Amino acid sequence: MSRTSTVKRRVDPRIERSRQVILGAALEELGKIGYGGFTIESVAVRAGVGKSTIYRYWPDKLALIADAFQTFHEDTLPDVKSGSAREKVARVLHHVAEIVASSTFSSCIPALIDAAERDDNLRKFYMRFQRAARRPLIKVIDDGVADGRFPPHIDPQLAAFALLGAIFFCRLMTSRRFDPDHVDDLINTVLGT
Repeated sequence: MSRTSTVKRRVDPRIERSRQVILGAALEELGKIGYGGFTIESVAVRAGVGKSTIYRYWPDKLALIADAFQTFHEDTLPDVKSGSAREKVARVLHHVAEIVASSTFSSCIPALIDAAERDDNLRKFYMRFQRAARRPLIKVIDDGVADGRFPPHIDPQLAAFALLGAIFFCRLMTSRRFDPDHVDDLINTVLGT
C-alpha cells in the first residue's frame, strides 16, 4: 500500500468554501424555484460562480441536489451517542421539528415531493435519502424497546413513521408547523412513556 493511499488528501479550504456556497445556493434555488425550474445556471448565478465550476463537481442537477441534501443532513445530525433512549428520541425529533419549521431545507421538501411524482430518478434518490435519514431514529427506538425503556409491543419502524409523520404532516398539510416544544407530548402519545 502506498503512502498516498493511507494519507487523507487535504482539501483546499477555498474549494471547500466554494463547494459549501454552491450547495447552499442549490437548496435555496430548489426551495424558491422548485425542481422544474432548477438549473445549474440558476444555481451558478445564485452562488456567484461560473456554471463550469459546478459541472466540475456535479454532472447534473440531481447529483447537485443529492449532494446538497446529504451534506446538509450530515452537517446537522444531532448526537445520539449519549443519553437515555427517550432523550435520544427527543433530541432527534427536536432537531427534525426545528429543521422542518424554519430552514432552507424545509422549503425544498414540497418541491421534491411534487417532482418525485414525475421523475423516477428523483423519486429513487428521495426514497433512499429518507430511508437512510430514518435509520438512526428507528435504531434508537429499537434499542429502547430491547432494554425495556419503551413498551415491548412498539414496532420501531412504525413508531418512527408516526413520530416523523406528525411533524411532516403539519409542515405539508396544515397552516401551522409542528412546535418543537410539543416533542415530549408527541413521544408520550406514540411511545406511551
